[in-house]
Amino acid sequence: MASNLPSNAHVSTHPCLQAKLSQLRSASTSSRDVQSLVHEIALMVGYEALASGLASKQDGTDKSPLGYSFTKTTISPSANSISLVPILRSGLSMVPALSSLLPHPVPVHHLGLYREKATLQPVEYYNNLPYHGPTATNPNAGGPAELAIIVDPIIATGATACAAIDTLKDWGVKKIIVCSVLAARDGLEKACSEWPEGVEIWVGGCDRDVDEKGMIRPGLGDVGDRLYLTLGK
Repeated sequence: MASNLPSNAHVSTHPCLQAKLSQLRSASTSSRDVQSLVHEIALMVGYEALASGLASKQDGTDKSPLGYSFTKTTISPSANSISLVPILRSGLSMVPALSSLLPHPVPVHHLGLYREKATLQPVEYYNNLPYHGPTATNPNAGGPAELAIIVDPIIATGATACAAIDTLKDWGVKKIIVCSVLAARDGLEKACSEWPEGVEIWVGGCDRDVDEKGMIRPGLGDVGDRLYLTLGK
């Protein structure tokens, strides 16, 4: 399924991830296990994405417990130039995994997007990106990040991912990494084409298409409902 995808689409082939994804697909998997599996898959996808999207750089010296001097290493871009951007609500489930991979805390800026049922088009209902940079009266205000990491378990039609990419591009980010658990092929291609030179998309798996309700098949079901036990609402 990963063949002939855009060059900025990356589908994991890790056997352990594929086994966990298979467990996550099962309707018999409990909400507690869904939470654990999404976290574990997010760790694996994020590990691959950040290995490609970040660089290491020397950062002075320090001493080991035995008193030996060593050169410290940090990441580039620096933590204060990176933002994690979960798409509410299910994107929240991936934040702890990506945060734990980064060596220093980074700002988390939330985007609230939902798909309108009739058109399947995204509607933004929440946005806490800091559009105003530091000023004399508010020197701690933040401006656009150099790198934004979007986390959302599912890329189905691709419309939500495209809307988030457009919002962050308008904010002024220089680069975007998208981390997802599962994508539909058409949705993945659509998201990759939204800003090809600025976006890299990393997913745990890629399914063939979506159904008439915009749900990936075979897919994972409504992963937000499964995560937060709101099935049948």
